[in-house]
Amino acid sequence: MSTLRFATLEEAHIPAILDIEKLVNTAPWSERSFRNELDHPHGIFLVALLDGNIVGYGGFWMVIDEAHITTVAVSKSHQREGLGTKLVIDLLRRAKERGMTCSTLEVRAGNESAIKLYEKMGYIVAARRKAYYPDNKEDALVMWLHHLQDWEAPKA
Repeated sequence: MSTLRFATLEEAHIPAILDIEKLVNTAPWSERSFRNELDHPHGIFLVALLDGNIVGYGGFWMVIDEAHITTVAVSKSHQREGLGTKLVIDLLRRAKERGMTCSTLEVRAGNESAIKLYEKMGYIVAARRKAYYPDNKEDALVMWLHHLQDWEAPKA
């Protein structure tokens, strides 16, 4: 039986994260960007470990009372297994525990599976950022989850 756990980002995790990032993100974060998350004073960044192997990661920044989700990714070999859902739930629980009252994020307008995941969590589309992504000028949808303190994880 497989064991999934979430751990705080460590420097030793960065090479595996970069390998995943290059395969799943058409505008990948740089190594420096991930290193900045190691000691971000207002950030939480997690790796998803399945039987000890990194299969995903995600994080948020605490901006006053808002949890701004910065990135969520799951390795291609483990997509569609519910790991992204579990990771977002864990991030939102941690945000709620830290007193955040809402959450926001940007998602590619064409990323239907991610949009559905966030809608399942309770996020709603609030705006569109035209040509937001630098690689192909795709729009981003700005999504909000209000009332985080009353939020409960959706049933599986």
